[in-house]
Amino acid sequence: MELRQLEHFVAVAEEQHFTRAAERLAVSQSGLSASVRALEHELMTPLFSRTTRTVRLTEAGAALLVEAERTLAGARAARDAVDAVRGLLRGTLTLGVEQCVAGVSTARLLAAFHREHPHMEIRLRQEGTSSLLEGVAGGRLDLAFAATVSPPEWRGELVPLAREPMVVLCAPGHRFAKEGARVGWGDLHGESFIDFHPDWGPRRAADEAFASAGVRRTVALEVSDVHSLLELVHEGLGIAVVPHHFSRKPEAGGLVAVEPDGTHRPAYESVVVLPPARAMSPGARALMTLVREAPLR
Repeated sequence: MELRQLEHFVAVAEEQHFTRAAERLAVSQSGLSASVRALEHELMTPLFSRTTRTVRLTEAGAALLVEAERTLAGARAARDAVDAVRGLLRGTLTLGVEQCVAGVSTARLLAAFHREHPHMEIRLRQEGTSSLLEGVAGGRLDLAFAATVSPPEWRGELVPLAREPMVVLCAPGHRFAKEGARVGWGDLHGESFIDFHPDWGPRRAADEAFASAGVRRTVALEVSDVHSLLELVHEGLGIAVVPHHFSRKPEAGGLVAVEPDGTHRPAYESVVVLPPARAMSPGARALMTLVREAPLR
């Protein structure tokens, strides 16, 4: 079993398509297929269930994927460690990030990293918190910027980035938008809500807040990006419970943000998710040096 075969296998698993995987790796499709077949022959079991339209992992393939990602991450870490001793930072830094995570400017951070380490290839993956945790744990990601991670979910290191209140965001014509209005958790019962998919940090924080307050709610409109959420709130199609910094975005101009009143004060927290110290790649260590610099926070 060769690292090249594992790289081919992982690419097909992620793309769920042989042609796209071949294009991503810049190899011929026939060569990629032959490499995967050779791996299946060596392991004496099919790794993919193939049809004319789909390519899906078999049970054996799913088991191999976890170990293949870990093996490839270890190989990259070994190469990076040697380069670091030589005073070079080469290889790949793979970063995962939640959408609009608070406490760090991802664009400025990566631009500064690229200026300091131009030979490092940067890969960015935008995913929900659960996927980010799995990515760091499995070695698919070097580190991640996530939100609202509870200690039982992650036994490794969590570096705090920001903490801010959650607010109720509504259109100017909504009853909560009246000057001096106070909004208690009980007042939110029966409202129509706009929110993100359950894996996104702001949704997780809102769900936990409603559960703590003992208030049931219905998310009528579920979106996957901030701009869509703000646009729907503008149109009066519902209200949203979001981190306070969302209300300061230019697209939120004209909307009204009200902090919930009462004993339950929901908070949104963002953190850096790191693997165990011994497993951190040189690229991840270099990025964390920049994360701790105030101008990039």
